[in-house]
Amino acid sequence: MSFPPQNQNLLSARISVRYAGKPPVLRDVQFEIQQGEVLGLVGQSGSGKSTLAMSILGLLDKKHTHTEGSIRLQDSELLQLSERELRALRGRAVALVLQSPLSALNPALRIRTQLREAWRAHACGTDADCANVIRASLQSVSLPGNEEFLRKYPAQMSVGQAQRVLIAMAVMHRPALLIADEATSALDVITQAEILALFRELNRSTGMAILYISHDLASVAGICDRIAILHQGEIVECGSTEQIFAHPKHEYTQRLMAALPQILPTSARPQTKTEAAAAR
Repeated sequence: MSFPPQNQNLLSARISVRYAGKPPVLRDVQFEIQQGEVLGLVGQSGSGKSTLAMSILGLLDKKHTHTEGSIRLQDSELLQLSERELRALRGRAVALVLQSPLSALNPALRIRTQLREAWRAHACGTDADCANVIRASLQSVSLPGNEEFLRKYPAQMSVGQAQRVLIAMAVMHRPALLIADEATSALDVITQAEILALFRELNRSTGMAILYISHDLASVAGICDRIAILHQGEIVECGSTEQIFAHPKHEYTQRLMAALPQILPTSARPQTKTEAAAAR
């Protein structure tokens, strides 16, 4: 079953963030995520992408950062919630997949234990209930739910498998919004393509919206419905994927598009020495 965007805002934000004693990291950043859509957030390192993700989740250190504005998820104003209320929301209404799966997983705990803790954070029931949810979550990301796999430690898995485990943990409670922060940058090209296809399938089959944060334009083009360009702490352009790639308006976006590698057809690329000799 497919759940297309319904043109209703799931999340609306307008925020500024400043670290103590430093210039603002985010300056009046405004954007919306619609129900069931995939929004790409693109920007170079240091542009404020991860700060924006941490702001949504309420994970910034309040002693050393100052956040002002509004982040509204469904009927909740996130900036006004207590830490206890935010903990109840994280993983249930909004979930996060990080860049380095082997660092995000606890190396001392078996996969079953970590998945079980993720389930118990927002659910209660019997051991059988827990096992059924874990098995279904692993199957949704094309991983085995058998005893052999569940007894593994993170170091006994490939990076791609570890990333799928993180995604299984993130979607276990069917959150309305999944934040993927550079979730494919540590993967090889083939595994990256598999994870992107997995994100898109989860989006289509569950209606879950995704904020896909990346500096990789190729991956953004393959998964996102709309793209927001973040530059020096400001969103300088936002539009459909087709518009951003085909008709970028802002100078910075135009520079990003111009930096994409151009694949030449066989007739246009330079001949190798072997090809030149054969032609003679």
